[in-house]
Amino acid sequence: MKREVEKKWYVKYDEMEFPAVQKGMILEPGRWQEFDPFLLMAEDWFKRGTFSDHPHRGFQTLTYVIDGRLEHIDNRGGHGILESGDIQYMNAGSGARHAEEAVDEDIAHTLQLWINLPKEKKGLTPCYQDVRKEDAVKVSKDGADVLVYAGQTAGVQGPLQSEVAITLAEIKLEPGNTYTHNLPLNHNAFLYILSGDVDLGEEEENLKKTGAATLTFDESAEAEDESELIIKANSRSRVLIYSGEPIREEVVAHGPFVMNTMGEVKKAFLDFQRGEFGPDVKS
Repeated sequence: MKREVEKKWYVKYDEMEFPAVQKGMILEPGRWQEFDPFLLMAEDWFKRGTFSDHPHRGFQTLTYVIDGRLEHIDNRGGHGILESGDIQYMNAGSGARHAEEAVDEDIAHTLQLWINLPKEKKGLTPCYQDVRKEDAVKVSKDGADVLVYAGQTAGVQGPLQSEVAITLAEIKLEPGNTYTHNLPLNHNAFLYILSGDVDLGEEEENLKKTGAATLTFDESAEAEDESELIIKANSRSRVLIYSGEPIREEVVAHGPFVMNTMGEVKKAFLDFQRGEFGPDVKS
């Protein structure tokens, strides 16, 4: 099956108050069924102090560093600094508490994707995984340089270990080159143009920098079935493409918690206030 653009749009950005700098929503929250299993994706520019100690429960995050340096600290002893092209996966599960900070005087420029967890996995022990740019699987094909971070795509398996079936790949193309990207047919998929100008699918829908698009897919397909997206570069281009298997459950999201019912969200707030998420993050 050939993938085509279902919807496309350009991201709008808002200036923020210090220490945040600017924000744009690539996937707007509240469109749970349309983006399933994805909940939202934000593009942020921020200085140190923007995302200090804070909790999460019931979902996963996937953070991609575009520019600057991002320091991760959590209350389970985890610590690391991510640079351009690195990603971090977090399974918040039953309750994570962490900080995501720009390093020194840097302005960190990141993309953070929230990914839902099915009900039976919302109580898992929190965990983190960093995937450095150099650890992503590299594929050169049809004039494209592809970095596969997660999932089975582009004929290889990425190193990220997610609790739900997802793929993430970064695709770089020179002008005039055409590349066909493989995705699981039963996955919901979207992409974001980091730079350049591309035509997508056999219908050659045009999309430029800061453009995003969802793709057509077959919800009834088997997991092993594959689909193809044609990407043609009109200029030097850099594209991130994500896909995930829909969960098809009720979503109730409030603040830093994503559960199946409002009662579960209220319990998350109460558990955090009682200290059940563990000690403060020591930065």
